[in-house]
Amino acid sequence: MTEPAIITNAADPAVQRIIDVTKHSRASIKTTLIEDTEPLMECIRAGVQFIEVYGSSSTPLDPDLLDLCRQREIPVRLIDVSIVNQLFKAERKAKAFGIARVPRPARLADIAERGGDVVVLDGVKIVGNIGAIVRTSLALGAAGIVLVDSDLATIADRRLLRASRGYVFSLPVVLADREEAVSFLRDNDIALMVLDADGDLGVKDLGDRADRMALVFGSEKGGPSGLFQEASAGTVSIPMLSSTESLNVSVSVGIALHERSARNFAVRRAAEQA
Repeated sequence: MTEPAIITNAADPAVQRIIDVTKHSRASIKTTLIEDTEPLMECIRAGVQFIEVYGSSSTPLDPDLLDLCRQREIPVRLIDVSIVNQLFKAERKAKAFGIARVPRPARLADIAERGGDVVVLDGVKIVGNIGAIVRTSLALGAAGIVLVDSDLATIADRRLLRASRGYVFSLPVVLADREEAVSFLRDNDIALMVLDADGDLGVKDLGDRADRMALVFGSEKGGPSGLFQEASAGTVSIPMLSSTESLNVSVSVGIALHERSARNFAVRRAAEQA
């Protein structure tokens, strides 16, 4: 098995490509940096196109990652550790990283084509929470996620790629405004259920319903906006001790989707069999 070549010259075009992709001021984001072995492998499996994958000369690359790159014919090289240190300076230095072409942005129509429930995050801005919700939504059968007022310009944001462990390309994650989201849900007959501390239904009641739902979660401080409240078919609460002000939004999503998982898994199985 041939060992990857090592980049020892800082003038190599790959080094400049990495510098360019890590700039915060980029106006057009056509490529992105994906870091760490697990996110790299997940993105490759999701069909993301990679220009090249890299590792530090001081740390062997994971054999499974190397094998997957060879299967998908993705070039792999190592970079001399001194150049890696210059590239990332004070940042955390990943053992493996790659430059990938940003896939076509997901659309609401992509979510409509799938049968699972929809997660709507209204005003959730903490990227760590969004990343955790992406992983949970994928694991529990959601069709996709709609991000409203998230302050993200693209789902290829490096922070979100890190927080989601690369799963952000494994299901549709769509940036939309409130009016677009509400119209989409109405046009597709998806019942809009708002998670609220004083909901009419308990979260356990969600498991009894066979219809497709959009579960709307607001920020921990502000909750869902008035537009979603007005458009909702019902409100749902998660019982908890009164001494607890609120649950982290990613925890709330996990609890609600767990109650819906039997329905969403059944829809997924039926689609796979068809």
